[in-house]
Amino acid sequence: MSEPATICREVPQLLTSFIDTFVDYSFSGFILPQKPKQTLTSIQTRYTSPDRLIAIGDLHGDLEKSKQSFKLAGLIDDSDRWIGGNTTVVQIGDVLDRGDDEIKILYFLEKLKHEALKSGGLIITMNGNHEIMNVDGDFRYVTPASLNEFRVWTSWFNIGNSMKNLCSGIDNKQNDIYKGVPNVFPGIRKEFHEGFRNRIAALRPNGPISGRFISGNPTILVIGDSVFVHGGLLKNHVEYGLERINNEVRDWVNGLKGRISPGYLRGRDSVVWLRRFSEEKAKNCDCSALEHILATIPGAKRMIMGHTIQQVGINGVCENKAIRIDVGMSKGCGDGLPEVLEINRNSSELRVLTSNPAFLARKYSNPAIKTDGQKEGLGLLIPQHQPKQIEVKS
Repeated sequence: MSEPATICREVPQLLTSFIDTFVDYSFSGFILPQKPKQTLTSIQTRYTSPDRLIAIGDLHGDLEKSKQSFKLAGLIDDSDRWIGGNTTVVQIGDVLDRGDDEIKILYFLEKLKHEALKSGGLIITMNGNHEIMNVDGDFRYVTPASLNEFRVWTSWFNIGNSMKNLCSGIDNKQNDIYKGVPNVFPGIRKEFHEGFRNRIAALRPNGPISGRFISGNPTILVIGDSVFVHGGLLKNHVEYGLERINNEVRDWVNGLKGRISPGYLRGRDSVVWLRRFSEEKAKNCDCSALEHILATIPGAKRMIMGHTIQQVGINGVCENKAIRIDVGMSKGCGDGLPEVLEINRNSSELRVLTSNPAFLARKYSNPAIKTDGQKEGLGLLIPQHQPKQIEVKS
């Protein structure tokens, strides 16, 4: 075989390597395999209870806090490699916006998905309102550094596509990722126009970033007796159908349902924007409505949500039927200390793993504290407005 023909045969993998080299330094030389062409299989909505389940809240472009969350739960080592065994992880959405490391986090999570599967584990990333906003072209919460991150990524992507053009017989339907994207954005400062253009091209429906990292995300998830959703569910959402919502969102992100997101993703009562069960004051939460909604989902005991920052940390209200896990950890959105929720199949208790030293001050004043012999830290039994146990990692 001639040298040009050999090069052409290797172009698809070279393209992937070019793009992934952009985030190579974060992942110890890890190069993601080329993602195969996607077949539109149904988004899995329901799973049985795993031995160990970890839920992680909003990450908002903060790679360092993202890694801290995984380390807090004992899921990665100091080299960011998966050591979580068969643990199932749910990241509740809002990887995008407010921070500078959005694409790096997307690659970080996809890397861990590959590693976890090899150990019998599972990582599920969900859609939050900020994923939906960005696919919709709403960039109100982007940072200048994130615009530059997208500029660099698309530069590598375009280099790869130029390589494809040198070869015949290579599928190059997506060569022009800017088709239909304007060059000028009235009302936006001129120095940000290039960043906006690259971000739209990458994240719009059927874009190279949205198609690779967002289209496969569920918007609603049921694992065992826990329902996961970024904002919250109402009766009409359940009646419309959880699987139906997941598959329609997938189709929209893949460019098969028009440019604008479905109505149940927009507005204050949508599945990714709802705050009815996330008010920090327990008296403001509609516990009666929540109880009726959970009763319509077979086996559901609780709804686990992100979206609304909880200044007190991860907590539960409505007799722990509403668990709120967004602690505002991103330095672009609160800069709180990481916390994650742990649910073990053989225990009826919910445990919060936290790095917050505020709980250490209660070591000698709270008689309910007990030592967990299996894990480093403190086990703390606490009343309503928190899940039952807290473990503080030093």
